[in-house]
Amino acid sequence: MEIAAIRGGGGDPARLLGEFRRAVLLVPLADGAAGSQDTDGSHGGLMSAVTGGVRWLYAFTDEDALARFAVARADADREWEYLAVLGARLTDAVVPMVGGPAGVVVNVADADGSMFFPPVSGIVPDAYAVDAAGAAYAVDAVDADRTDAS
Repeated sequence: MEIAAIRGGGGDPARLLGEFRRAVLLVPLADGAAGSQDTDGSHGGLMSAVTGGVRWLYAFTDEDALARFAVARADADREWEYLAVLGARLTDAVVPMVGGPAGVVVNVADADGSMFFPPVSGIVPDAYAVDAAGAAYAVDAVDADRTDAS
């Protein structure tokens, strides 16, 4: 992906977004995928974290990036189940189902290779973009300090 170029101060943001939307990403399942309710209320859905009032869906470009995430969480000794999902499907279909502001973070455990795709116009559907007029959601100042990782 164009992540390295963007993080290096160059690159083309539109190209990065296009590559993200076309990329097949690995999205880990939350613990309890058998149907029990998880601490994040996902009922065995996709692994995510809430910070600053935004739910961030974790996505990885390959199994090595997912493995680095598992090591960073001190959780590398278990099998990680995941779905292979197009980036466009995450932003266009999954984000609207979350029930609040949501974006996607790619390769979150890679200090020099991670990238956030926030819930703003041009990335997620306008109805779910926090910066769009008439958006379904806004970042709630009450939740802005809450962090909930699962």
